[in-house]
Amino acid sequence: MDIDKYLEILRNVRCLTERDTHIICELVKEILVEEANVVQVNTPVIICGDIHGQYFDLLELFKIGGQIPDKNYLFSGDYVNRGHHSVETFQYLLCLKIKYPKNITLLRGNHESRSQTQVYGLYDEVHRKYGNIHPWQYFCEVFDYLPLCALVDQKVFCVHGGLSPQIKSIDQIRPIDRRNANDYEGSMADILWSDPEQDLDGWIANHRGGGQCFGKKVVEQFNHINGLILITRSHQLIMDGYRYEFYKQLVTVWSAPNYCYRCGNKACIMNLDINLEQNFLVFDESQDSTSDIINQKVLPYFL
Repeated sequence: MDIDKYLEILRNVRCLTERDTHIICELVKEILVEEANVVQVNTPVIICGDIHGQYFDLLELFKIGGQIPDKNYLFSGDYVNRGHHSVETFQYLLCLKIKYPKNITLLRGNHESRSQTQVYGLYDEVHRKYGNIHPWQYFCEVFDYLPLCALVDQKVFCVHGGLSPQIKSIDQIRPIDRRNANDYEGSMADILWSDPEQDLDGWIANHRGGGQCFGKKVVEQFNHINGLILITRSHQLIMDGYRYEFYKQLVTVWSAPNYCYRCGNKACIMNLDINLEQNFLVFDESQDSTSDIINQKVLPYFL
């Protein structure tokens, strides 16, 4: 196995073979099984939001932020679905995880699930590119192993969606059986699906059908109990690339520019330095991404 060879194939926008896909998925599972639900991450680190199969924009992201291992990265999930190149996107990130396991953290998003990928693109893309669904099955096994959140320097809590009424302390996340927990109900589902609501103090049901909406007091209490200065999350399209809420106690970072090739939004990555200072790098879609949409079928935006 030659990871450098795999990376070169992917940089040329070609998928790995079914056999090689199986190999990298098995290797990544061996790495991820050793990672806790709450991954400990040190600064400096670059925090990224949703990618959604926009592979050329992922490559652009690394040009903007710097290459691994010169820079350390934390991705907040939603690597697949909606974009045209979910396969290449996920394969590329898995290869980086194998080559530089300490320099890249891959969290789980709500789209890293069997049900979401059967509806929003990955399943069909795999079938179209391979003629069978075996690579999709390999990917789904990896999804089950992805950690749920990260703690940067014990002060910044990073998650895909948000908080849960069942979780007051970060320690309550540690015993969750992430490989078998329900995707739509319970505390893991809340972590993957929940959203902040500006005009809310407590909790209400989320219109998405999974997770909760949570307000200012919830964030204040969670940060106080856990000694945090900030929650970072993704999960929501932000037209300017990032948005602070609740007096800068929470920030949403979005990393898929011109989402679904039609939304016209900026993308962003957030650099956390050793003093936990936050610096945002905003970028537009790559020229390659613009060229790629010609004659491609675009999936609608729903979740």
